[in-house]
Amino acid sequence: MDQRELVERAKRGDHDAFAGLVDPALARLDAAARLILRDPELARDAVQEALIRAWRDLPGLRDPERFEAWLHRLIVNACLDIARRRRRRPIEVEITPLDSPASPDLSGALADRELIDGALKRLDPGHRAVVAMHYLLGMPLPDVAASLGIPIGTAKSRLHYALAAMRATATAEPDPTPAPVHGGQVA
Repeated sequence: MDQRELVERAKRGDHDAFAGLVDPALARLDAAARLILRDPELARDAVQEALIRAWRDLPGLRDPERFEAWLHRLIVNACLDIARRRRRRPIEVEITPLDSPASPDLSGALADRELIDGALKRLDPGHRAVVAMHYLLGMPLPDVAASLGIPIGTAKSRLHYALAAMRATATAEPDPTPAPVHGGQVA
C-alpha cells in the first residue's frame, strides 16, 4: 500500500493506516527532537505532542505526498513550543548517533563529538533545528525549509549563521582564568 492510500485511510479515522505512516518515522522524529531539545524526556513529550497534532490535523493535510515533511514540521514546532515553555536552564544530553559506525580512534571521535555538542548547545532552538535536520538527519535544505514552514532563504540564512556561530565556538580558546567570585556567587 502506498503512502497516499495510507494517508487517505488515516484521514478517514483508520488507526492502523496512521500507525503504518508513523511507525517508520518514529526513530527519526525522536532523533530530531533529541537534537533540538537536548533532553530525552522532553524529546519524548515533543514526539507525543507532534503525533497527537498529526492525528488531529490530518484531515486538513492537502497533499498526501508531503506527509513526511508535514510530520517533520510538526515535530520541530512541538520542540520549539516546549523550548519556549521551558526557558529555564539548559539541560545537557549526549547526542546519540543515528547510525553507529565503528571508529578506530575513539579519543579523537569523542573530542570531535564534544566540540560539536558544545557548539550545538549554544545555538537557539530555531537555528539548531536547521542544523540538525540538514546535517544530522540528512534532509535537503528545501525539505528542511518546507518542514519548518519557512522560506528557503530563511533556512539558508539560519544555516549560515548557525555554522558561523558553531565555527566561532569551536575555534575559540578556552578562558583559563576562573570567573571572579562576588559575595559567594560566581559572576
